Amino acid sequence: MLIVTERDLLPTRQPRPRTYLMCPPEHYVVEYAINPWMDTTTPVDTALAVKQWDGLRQTMVDLGHTVHVLNPEAGLPDMVFAANGAFVVDGVAYGAKFRYPQRADEAAGHRAFYEAREDYRFVAPTQINEGEGDFAYLPDAHGGIALAGYGFRTEPAAHAEAAEALGRPVISLKLVDPRFYHLDVALAALDDENVTYFPGAFSEASQRVLAQLFPNAVIADEADALAFALNLVSDGRNVVINTESAAFGEKVAAAGYHPVMVELGELKKGGGSIKCCIAELRD
Repeated sequence: MLIVTERDLLPTRQPRPRTYLMCPPEHYVVEYAINPWMDTTTPVDTALAVKQWDGLRQTMVDLGHTVHVLNPEAGLPDMVFAANGAFVVDGVAYGAKFRYPQRADEAAGHRAFYEAREDYRFVAPTQINEGEGDFAYLPDAHGGIALAGYGFRTEPAAHAEAAEALGRPVISLKLVDPRFYHLDVALAALDDENVTYFPGAFSEASQRVLAQLFPNAVIADEADALAFALNLVSDGRNVVINTESAAFGEKVAAAGYHPVMVELGELKKGGGSIKCCIAELRD
């Protein structure tokens, strides 16, 4: 007799090859505090950070993805968080304009990367925004929409500017908990049409918007969010998360995805994890 389990009934998740941009943490230190996770009294092991970062880069390559590497610059320790440098959709790169002066000079390095390549068109921002830190794109959800966070870093006016630059609807979501200061530590795309998120990071109105848009979302709890589980990267099947987030890995596995665990603890000292280190180049 054939026994069918609940997991047998889950949809077959298919990965899609992606192109990413990463920047090695050769100059990574925590010398200032611009988010609640940064502690200038806690020593950072830069060599260990580089080793962990390279393990993440190799994981993405082993999963079949293309990884470009942005040259790090001395004096810009947060440049390792490459996701913050732009938001790219269909070859259009909407550039970042950082909230804090400590990170402002990172924007030029990202701009130079895109302008040096014929397959991207760079759009310079006038509004404060921090790239994929506060933007996520789902090409198959509701005809193709971007989700955009505000409340701590990115200005709401940047959402309209991004919509104009990219030609895509942008849904604004208000972040209300300073521990989750960027959208990418509160919400992530699991595939091209579905997300996972921690409701408590958002205003009540934004929670209602998310529930309406994504009735099948994987809901994370506060413990998941505090472990930076939502700061993940997924190719539609393989969900790359940090090793501190084992409980969340079980949740995505129960939804039919394949969790891939990577150690990135040294980068958490700067307020980032997997996604912060990886920008997706959607060309």
